[in-house]
Amino acid sequence: MLTQKEITLPEFKRGFNLITGIIERNLTDLPATGLLNIFIKHTSAALAVNENADPSVRHDFNSFVNKLVPEGDRLYTHTLEGDDDLPAHIKSSLFGQSLNIPITNKRLNLGTWQGIYLCEFREYGGARNLVLTIIGN
Repeated sequence: MLTQKEITLPEFKRGFNLITGIIERNLTDLPATGLLNIFIKHTSAALAVNENADPSVRHDFNSFVNKLVPEGDRLYTHTLEGDDDLPAHIKSSLFGQSLNIPITNKRLNLGTWQGIYLCEFREYGGARNLVLTIIGN
């Protein structure tokens, strides 16, 4: 079985936004076992799996990443779209555009405290498009 669908996420504000529920609501008929690949079709946002219980994790991630790759650095030449554009591209490359999540017993096999994050690195990134590909039997 190989299926694929594209979904559009609503606009999220800058930061680390949990989207596990949105992903699960869009996966109506999962196989007994398999693999879900999630790919984001953007260069200024990314995907990650991390702790989903304590909101301070999202805050701390955002603070650290913004310190690691600051906006407004005179080193950057790609500034046509604003001070947050090139830093967003760098952050996106550091985190990555895809995730693979195992499917077991027709459910995503995430750990107890794990959630899927949209890492939005632009102040006004807009709606984001994801491709969900399911491989299974």
